[in-house]
Amino acid sequence: MPKYMLIMRGTDETMGKMMETPFEEILETMGRFNEELIRAGVLVAAEGLDDPAQTVVVDFSGETPVVTDGPYGETKELFGGFYLLDVASKEEAVEWAKRLPAFPGTKVEVRRVPTIDEFPQDNEWVVKERAWRERTGQA
Repeated sequence: MPKYMLIMRGTDETMGKMMETPFEEILETMGRFNEELIRAGVLVAAEGLDDPAQTVVVDFSGETPVVTDGPYGETKELFGGFYLLDVASKEEAVEWAKRLPAFPGTKVEVRRVPTIDEFPQDNEWVVKERAWRERTGQA
């Protein structure tokens, strides 16, 4: 089955609302949703990200990388976390995304994750990655 990533993106206002919500309430709400994903057998991984103020950005716009503190200058859509689901179709991934408990203003981007089988199998780097995946039980 294909994998899809649900990428949660919020705004400064969304983050503010989240910070005002008791942490136990957030855990309860997300926990119930996570349990649904687990029972359905589609959850591969899920992670939230720390406060955007703790971000470091490595910018490759110039000849050498420049490191700055904080998120990108524009914080209209901050990447806040993700779910990785193993589902039958994009439509099923979208249905799960629509059920995700999110704060008003949040957007969820749904993107397919290509498998290693979709890359040229005679490429030395693909061969090395496949071997690594097999050694680590990820293939």
